[in-house]
Order: sequence, then structure tokens, then C-alpha cells
Amino acid sequence: MRSKYLIAAALAALPLAAAAQDAYVVGVSAAMTGPVAGTYAPVVDAMKAYLAHLNAKGGINGKPVRLVVLDDQAQPSRAAANAKQLVSQEKVLMLLNTSLSSTYAPMVAEAKNAGIPLYFAGAVCPKDTFPPADPLQFCSTAFGANLDSQAALSFVKAQSREPVRIGFAAMAIPISRGEIDYAEGLSKTLGMTPVEKQITPPPTPDYTPFATKLKDANPNWMYSWAPWVSQVRTFEAMRRLGWSGRYITWAHLNAEEELTRVKDGGFYVIGTNAFLEDNLPVHAEMRAIAHRANLPHPVSYLTEGFVAGFVLETVLRNTPWPPTPQKALAAMNSLKVDLKGLRGGPLEWTKTNHFRTRQYYRVWRWDPAANRVARVQDWQAIDVKQ
Repeated sequence: MRSKYLIAAALAALPLAAAAQDAYVVGVSAAMTGPVAGTYAPVVDAMKAYLAHLNAKGGINGKPVRLVVLDDQAQPSRAAANAKQLVSQEKVLMLLNTSLSSTYAPMVAEAKNAGIPLYFAGAVCPKDTFPPADPLQFCSTAFGANLDSQAALSFVKAQSREPVRIGFAAMAIPISRGEIDYAEGLSKTLGMTPVEKQITPPPTPDYTPFATKLKDANPNWMYSWAPWVSQVRTFEAMRRLGWSGRYITWAHLNAEEELTRVKDGGFYVIGTNAFLEDNLPVHAEMRAIAHRANLPHPVSYLTEGFVAGFVLETVLRNTPWPPTPQKALAAMNSLKVDLKGLRGGPLEWTKTNHFRTRQYYRVWRWDPAANRVARVQDWQAIDVKQ
């Protein structure tokens, strides 16, 4: 069943119909339900809560934000229908995608037909957002193709005294598989020996057959870049089979909680979002907003949603009233967003770079001796080639 969520009104008593005629309207197609909802729904829920917080303070430029969210269940056909509805019926300023990469193509096509921006928030950044960027595609999500593998494999090389025999694991979705193929080639240029690569279908009820092939290849390191369920279940299956090597994977929004659950000193996560262990002022703000909104997710799951909220706030503040997709696009083409410490620096977009000008990486693992999540590598910057 498709779900529809609305945020409207700077004041609770303001009639919805009136607000709809005098608001910034933004449309989202997201995997709010279905097998991957645990990764994507928290992003949208946090973004909604932050925009509701802004509305309660008077909105943006004195106008409320109306967020229209349609559930695509990570299905391309639903994403296509959602995009058409959001453009033709809701008259949105921009489209947002918070779902699997398999839903991208129909939304890209609809955005192109309508000439409106398509913003990937919580969904993996497509290469079309990198320089030279597609004119209509933008992304703020922490992970980014190629750069993530460069950072992860550089860390592996720095941590290893012995020759690296590396295995790879991905999910059978376009961006995950493409990134692991890239990482496999990159590993050879770094003097590593790739020994096995396994691609698991979504969903996979039993990871044992894939883990067995990986273990039998005897890697001393593993690298995975996929939805969290694929990453962690491949690792856990390999451990059950007796594999004792080190495993590095992407720090999705549930990584901080999951490191505590898994409690394995050889399980590393690399990412670009600060963990709650930093106890930044913005983390206190996130806790307060999440509490008021009665969100069901751990606060550590909400960083991507707040980043998206900060981005939307900045874009809309720079979009003159009355708003149009063209005005929003102009604002997005020259953007600098203060992320308040949630990442290693601000998020910047230019006319030819809709990803960011600089990406910052950290690495964490579970420290068995200290019995807590520990930072292994502090912020390391990679400049995005223009």
C-alpha cells in the first residue's frame, strides 16, 4: 500500500488548503515500507521532523514548507507513478529520491521531462551528480561512488603490514555492483590481490553460500559497499564459518548501533557522518526535535535526514518568492550549507558539481578492550575533481 505523508502550516491552526496555496512544496518518493525501509524511512522521518520544526518557528522566508511523501517500496514502477503524481498533481518545486538505485531511472526521466531538480537525499549519489554534473541531478547523501572505495582501500593499505588478499561483496543492484567492480580494479593498482567477489540478490534469505565462497578464497581483508543488510549479514555468515580476517564496509545510518550489537574488533565501518559519541550541540538539537516528533528510530539513524533538512532549508531560503523550479535550481547551483559538525566540513554545490567539492571520511570499529565504539581514523579529506 502506498503511504502519503503531508507536512503543512506554520501554525497548527492554519487550514491545510490555505497553506497548500501559499507554501514551498517539495515531493519525495521513498522506500517507506518494504524490505529496505529500515534504511530509508528514518531519513524521511527526520527530514519531516526538521521541516515541521522550521514551520513551527514561522517557516522559511515567512512561508511554510509542505512535504509530500509517497511510498515506492523500492519498486521502480511505483517510483515512476509517484514522480508523475508529484509533478502533475502536487506541482512540486523539486523531486527527492530516498530509495534504491533501481528507482532512479524513471525519476530521472520524469525530472528531465518536467525540467525540475531531482535531489537524492539518503539515496546513494549517482555519478551524474559528480562533475561535470547533470544539470538537474543533486545529492547530499554521505556515500558517493568511487570516492568511498578510494578512501576505504587507502585505509586498508595503511593498516596492513602483510600483503593484502582482499575479497569483495555487493548487492545485485546497479550502483552497488558497479562500485564493487570499480573497487576490485582499484585494489590491483594499490598492490592488493583480489581473491573473490560475491554479488547477493535482494533479498537473500541465506548468505551462507556466498560467505562460503568468500571464506574459501582465504582473504585477510573484505570490503563491501551495499545496503546494510547485505554488508552485515555477509560478515556474520563468514564469522560463523570461522573466517578471522578484517572486514570494512560502509557506515550506513544504523552503523553506530550495529557496531555495539556485533561487538567484533575486526569489523570496521567507514563513513562521512559524525557519530553521536561526539556529543555535538547539533546532536542535542536532533534529540530534542526527534523527541517532540515522537520518532520511532534511534537518534543515530537520523543524521542523513537532518543533513537533507539543512540542505532544503538553505535552498528554499535562497529561492525568491513566488517559488518556481527554475528559481530553486538557480539556488541549488550555488549552494554552501553549514552542517554544524555533522560532517568534516560544509556541503557545497556549484553549477558543474552537484555532489560536493570536498568529502571527509572517518573510520570506526568496536574496541573490545574499552567495550565501546572507537574512532580508528579521524577526518581524512578527498577533494572532488572538477
